[in-house]
Amino acid sequence: MTRDELLSALAGLRRAQVGVRRAPHKPLLLLWLLGRFAESGTTAVTYEAAEDPVSRLINDFGTPLSDPARARQRAAMPFVHLERTLWDPRDRDGNAIARNAPDRGSWLRANGAVGRLRPEVERLLAEPETLASAARLLLDQHFTPALEAPICDAADLDLPALELSSVELSAQELSALPRQRRPRRASFAEEVLHAYAFACAMCGYDGALGRHPVGLEAAHVQWHSQNGPDEPANALALCSLHHALFDFGVLGLTEDLRIKVSAVYVARSAAGRAVDALDGQPLATPRPGRPTTARSFVAWHDRQVFKRARATAS
Repeated sequence: MTRDELLSALAGLRRAQVGVRRAPHKPLLLLWLLGRFAESGTTAVTYEAAEDPVSRLINDFGTPLSDPARARQRAAMPFVHLERTLWDPRDRDGNAIARNAPDRGSWLRANGAVGRLRPEVERLLAEPETLASAARLLLDQHFTPALEAPICDAADLDLPALELSSVELSAQELSALPRQRRPRRASFAEEVLHAYAFACAMCGYDGALGRHPVGLEAAHVQWHSQNGPDEPANALALCSLHHALFDFGVLGLTEDLRIKVSAVYVARSAAGRAVDALDGQPLATPRPGRPTTARSFVAWHDRQVFKRARATAS
């Protein structure tokens, strides 16, 4: 396997879904393994050791979970189903775990499951630039920028340090990646901020430094990495705080474009409780002639991002 082939394999991960929801379980397992490799030089791990940290990653940064009883075992699915060109899962006797094995934590624990990225993959990841490129590719394809730092922190992956010693992908390498991140339309942010009169559509914040807005951002409703278009109908002008909370699933939207706050959210300070006060408030409308947020994108965010119930270990 070459570096290009590894990056192409990562770009071509089969995107799992649970019902109509995306399931970024595989990229989260891989990012956790990359952090483990950067720290220890190996990705070898028992399922028992991976279950809690990987399940927490999936609970925090994956799609909402309707059954909290399964929260602790969410690592089981990628442990069994991650592509075998990358991953080698075996039982305690050294036998390969079949692709159709039960993706249940109880089964994996009972069989002493262990896994490791294949030797040829680990050899490539020993180069810091390849490790950084692999992590960057997974983040770009499956998540949104506001989540990158907290995901890396949770995975013990110091991506900025890796990228300092890495090199940019060449044009030839980029062309070899079938699903590399789409370029963003250059005028997108300016159009969105102008449509909302340079004010947050949730709280009305409109701070500026002289003539330049500060702390205001153009937020995709359906994430850009998940084929959300760079169009005003798929966007809101949000302050940095409410953009982050929207991408984390703390804040969501109803069909009639009112703000809702996740029941998972808790706060003790007056500033934190100010977020709760947004619940039920109408979203600001854009300036005349600009499109309002399309219901199809609101529905995507509601299904894929908004946190409805706390995921707790059984």
